[in-house]
Parts: sequence; C-alpha cells; structure tokens
Amino acid sequence: MNLQRQTMIKEKIKDCMLFKFNSYRPETTNKPFHYRLLGKDRMAVYSFIHSLNTTFGMSIYEQVATALAHDRFKRADSQVKTYSKISTRAHQQIQTIINRLGNKNINSDKPLEIQEIRKVCRNGTLEDVDLPKVDVWLENHEDQLFLFDLKTVKPNKSNFKDFKRTLLEWTAAEFARDPDIVINTMIGVPYNPYEPKPYKRWTLEGMLDMEHDILIAEELWDFIGGEGTYVDLLDAFEKAGIELRDEIDEYFEQFS
Repeated sequence: MNLQRQTMIKEKIKDCMLFKFNSYRPETTNKPFHYRLLGKDRMAVYSFIHSLNTTFGMSIYEQVATALAHDRFKRADSQVKTYSKISTRAHQQIQTIINRLGNKNINSDKPLEIQEIRKVCRNGTLEDVDLPKVDVWLENHEDQLFLFDLKTVKPNKSNFKDFKRTLLEWTAAEFARDPDIVINTMIGVPYNPYEPKPYKRWTLEGMLDMEHDILIAEELWDFIGGEGTYVDLLDAFEKAGIELRDEIDEYFEQFS
C-alpha cells in the first residue's frame, strides 16, 4: 500500500471514529449488579466497543475494501443489489444442494455447485426475488465477478445454512442475467480471532467450501488490495488510534 493510499485509509478510519464519538449514546438500561461490580466507566467502554463492532462492518470494512480495490479492479462498490430474478429450476437446485450438504458425510464442492446451477439458471419461470445486498462487489478486468458477504469474526454457527444459501442465490440471480459470466460468491472475515491458530469455526458444519467460499484475514485483504495490504492496513489502524488518542481519552473521561 503506497503512502497516499495508507493516509487515505487512516483518515477514513479517523472520520468514522469521530462520527461515532459525536453520535453514540450509551444504552440507558439499568444494570445495578454490573455497575457495582465493574463500574459505570468500564460498562460504558464495553457498550461502546460492542456498538463499534457493528460500525466496523458498514462504516469501515466495506468502505476500506472498496477504496483498496479501486487500483486493482475495474469495478469496486459496496451495498449492491444483484439481479432481481431467479429461475424456478435454479431455486429447486439450490435446495437440493442445501439438502445434500446436510449429510455429514458430504462436504461442499463449490465449482460443482456452480456448474449445477448454471445448467438450470434459465429453466422454468424467472421469478422475482429480494436478496440481501452484496457487501463488496468487485469486477476484475477480465469481467469476472467477486461478490463478498462480510461477516463478524465469530458468526452464529446456526446461520451457516443461511449464509450458504445467500451465496448460491447470488450466483443463480447473476446467471439469470447472464449464464456465461464467471462469478465467485464468498464470505469475507476481516481477521482471525484465533490467531496464531487456524480459523476453524467454519469447518464444523461442512456447509462451506473452504477453498472457494471464504477468505479470512490476510487472504481477504491481500486479495482485495494486493500482497502486503493486511499488514499495511493494521498499521493504518494503529496510526489512526495514536492520532486520536486525546479524543479517545477525552470521550471516556465523561464516564469516570
């Protein structure tokens, strides 16, 4: 990451944090036992960090990803709607895939699943669908699509089936628009909370193809911004924190 781009990312992080300080109000729910055990100041910090985790998703991670990708991709946008139709046969095939992956002895094979959906992507009736927006939409100079669903680092494992369905439905919708496109739909996890151990959370359910369905931490950021981006991004966050130190301390002094 060149200096100009790192500075831009740092300033984006600072702007987000300053906006958060000005707009965030701690929840007013009375927690007498927590307050007496930990103190209102610590509870305020906890509440702020919990809220900040949500802010990181849309206000920082998505914006940073698209900013980094502009140098490497022909198109880089966030919160994009896919094509609004899926064929009835594609819907049936997606359900067949989901049912198949419910078998503990069968693991996801994303290239095969894409092939199966492509074969029926315009068979039957094209029906209107309202799918979740794509968090980060990338298109390279060879017209290949990379659609990312950014997740928290420890998502609820009970939702894995829904995550997989979204990836397959995005694929089916874009095939309904153009059956010949090359499309990659993936989960993006910004960092590995288990580092230096491998990220194992997703392997437990068998719903995701670990090679084609998910990019984690360094894999994600280096794919988006080029080799070394993850390390440079961590540096940008650190520099933003150092430059905001006075503002951070002043904000939390009110809860002392």
